[in-house]
Formats: sequence, C-alpha cells, structure tokens
Amino acid sequence: MFNKKMVTDLDVKGEKVLVRVDFNVPLADGNVADDSRIRAALPTIQYLLDQGGAVILCSHLGRPKGVDPAFSMKPVAQHLATLIDAPVTFAEDFIGESAARAAAALRPGEVLVLENTRFHAGETKNDPKIAKQLADLADLYVNDAFGSAHRAHASTAGVADYLPAAAGFLLEKEIKYLGNAIADPDRPFVTILGGAKVSDKIGVIENLLGKSDRILIGGGMANTFFKAQGFAMGDSLVEEDVVDVAKALLEKAGDKLLLPVDVVIADAFAADAADRVMAVGDVPAGWRVLDIGPRTVELFSEVIASAGTVVWNGPMGVFEFDKFSKGTFAIARAVAESGATSIIGGGDSIAAINKTGLEDKITHISTGGGASLEMLEGKVLPGLAVLDER
Repeated sequence: MFNKKMVTDLDVKGEKVLVRVDFNVPLADGNVADDSRIRAALPTIQYLLDQGGAVILCSHLGRPKGVDPAFSMKPVAQHLATLIDAPVTFAEDFIGESAARAAAALRPGEVLVLENTRFHAGETKNDPKIAKQLADLADLYVNDAFGSAHRAHASTAGVADYLPAAAGFLLEKEIKYLGNAIADPDRPFVTILGGAKVSDKIGVIENLLGKSDRILIGGGMANTFFKAQGFAMGDSLVEEDVVDVAKALLEKAGDKLLLPVDVVIADAFAADAADRVMAVGDVPAGWRVLDIGPRTVELFSEVIASAGTVVWNGPMGVFEFDKFSKGTFAIARAVAESGATSIIGGGDSIAAINKTGLEDKITHISTGGGASLEMLEGKVLPGLAVLDER
C-alpha cells in the first residue's frame, strides 16, 4: 500500500534535512496553547538527530496576509526547544538571506525553525522560485505534514522537484491507517459523518458508498437530508443548494445510509435555549435541530458496537453547548468502546474524544482534517504524490 520512500531509507549522517511539519498550532498570549501537532512530529525530528542529521523545520501558521508578527513561528520554535534535547535556533524568514545564513551555520544534532512559509504569497501558488530557494537550504527533504499534504504548495510539493524526498513517520502512519481503512478494512466497515455541511462531504459519501457497510449521518448535515425527504426544517441549518444532491444520494444508498430517527430541537441557537426531543418530522417554525436524540444514539451505538472498522469525521450536534453535546459524546464513547479499528479525523471530532478522555481507546487520531477527508474521497494528495518511490 505505502510504496513511497521513508525517512529510514535516507542516509542523513552529516546532511541537512528540510522537514515540512504541520506546526499550525493555536497561540494564546504569544505562547503555544496546544502542542499536540508539535509532539506528533517529534519521532521524525528525533530520528534525524539521532542519525547525525541537521534538521531544518518549515511550516505555515494561520492565514496571514503577508508578513504579520501575530503569526510568527518564533513562539513555536521556543516551545519546541522545551520538548527536545537539542539546540533550537530560529530564522527570521523561511527563504532569503537570513534563512540561508542560519542554514549554513547549522551543525549535525541541531535544529533550525524557519519563519512562517505563508509570509510569502508564492508559497501557496507553488512558485518554483520559492521552492528552489527553500531546497537550496538542505540536502534532503522529508514531508511529515499530513495536515497540509492535500495542498500543492512550494513547501509541500514544489520543493520535492529539487531534493531527494521521503515521508516522515507521521505521514506514513496517517497514510497507512487511512489508506488501509479504505482499501482493506476489517468488516463491518462503518463510517460516521457529521458536522455542518453536506457539501464538504459529498465526495466522501460517494466514494465510501461502495466501500462502507453502513454510513451514519448526524450533525447539521443531516438536516439537508431531512429536507430532501420533504420535511419542513424550521430554522435549522439547511444547505438549500445541495438538497437535490442529498436526494440523489439517499436513492443511491438505500439502507446503507442511516439518518437520525429522533433529534433535539431548540428555540434559539444558544447554550441556554429551551430544548425538546422530537421524532424526525416537520420541525416547528422558530425551532432548529441542534443534536441527535436518544433513540438515534441507541441505534447508532448498536451499529458501531458490531463494527470491525470505524471512521468518524464530524460531530453529531452543536457540542460546544453542553445541552447539545450528549449525542456527540455518546457516539465518542460508542466508538471508543467498540473494540473496532477506529480512526478519527477532523478537529471537532478529536476535541470531542479528548473531552471524554477516551483518546487512549482510539486506534488512530488523524492530525489532518482536510487531508483525511480528501483521502476518504479517494483523491491523490499532492504532498504525497511528489515523494520518491521506493
């Protein structure tokens, strides 16, 4: 399944290795607020240091419009220095003179963190000039940024035109779990899809209809399917422009696609809104669906309990409000206790699992929401396609 060169296939002793990491982490008051993405890349960084390499790290952070100190990688570099036993320096730019000087001074066993790749507009346009400047800093390239592997940017794709290119441990792990889940899952293979929009997941549903044994739909996206069945949805979130697509998917899927049988509705989109449970049907005017109901939790949990493989992306309701979090947390527990090979992707699903404290019972928690969705759609990820074949 995984036929790309691995970091372990490279001879890195005495070499400078450029590693594209996903250090797009939340900052609060100038400090890293959640370092799970940094920790996820540590095995690759440590391996390269142990093998006698010098490590140059690059990543984007947020969506800056040009150079913006609020999106600097400097706090990330400072935080990384507390996690590894190696000297960590910081370059004020990710290409140009300051980056070249810092890279030239780097010695084996040392780490250099480059400034935010998105401070240059050419990065997201996969500008060959930027890719070449980046490549000139190093002898080898390793991509360990699964969360950005679905983007054809200079630092994720273009740079591989100029350097021997391999996958890091995190990228390999992601591709193996997600790839194997799709190609050769233990059955029954159950997919759980939630979140706000059907439009984000049409491709996933279409690709997985032929592969999953059951697809469970919850969250705001279920409303669009209810509308497609002819129900009035009150003030619920509905994507009017994809109602016809939802209708076609329902016809194509038959009983493979499982929708909620009851929902929790509220009279306002607020944490303290009045709420009640109703069987699926016409939602009263002024009310909106904010969670799946208890009968649906039972139904979905039964399906999950018998699964061999479970892939989950997207919450079952507005779980940020305690009152409407019951469905999401119940599904999180069902997945954790199923005994199935379980793969969770998407920030909200991961947040839900972390809140329940059940993350240790999940086989694999994916670091890339968009990238994992594109893999589930069956798309080729540009950041993976450019790596050298074994």
